[in-house]
Amino acid sequence: MFVKHAEEVEKKPVSAGRDTTIQVLISSEEGPHFAMRKFSMAPGGGMPRHTNTVEHEQYVLRGRARIGIGDAVYEVQAGDVVFIPAGVVHFYENIGEEPFEFLCIVPNQTDEICLVEGD
Repeated sequence: MFVKHAEEVEKKPVSAGRDTTIQVLISSEEGPHFAMRKFSMAPGGGMPRHTNTVEHEQYVLRGRARIGIGDAVYEVQAGDVVFIPAGVVHFYENIGEEPFEFLCIVPNQTDEICLVEGD
């Protein structure tokens, strides 16, 4: 399928996340090189410190969040672009009054997620 509406794609809870859902908008079966996902975090929601074996390119659609990448912490909002290199520890915390939503594009490679202890 070349065109579909995001509302047609099932929202699934992120198991390690808190009040966070994911939609796989373009899967690895649909796109030969990259997958596109949409994440949504309710106010107070987030994802704990973890690593992935693939890089992330992200575009913030809505809301505000604190994102930790390595040793740095950033506050991001709609319109910001985020790059997370493969293997770098990162986390997300919705710090706004509305949902925090972003697109996340990843290469179609095996992605192993590892939660970082202490969180």
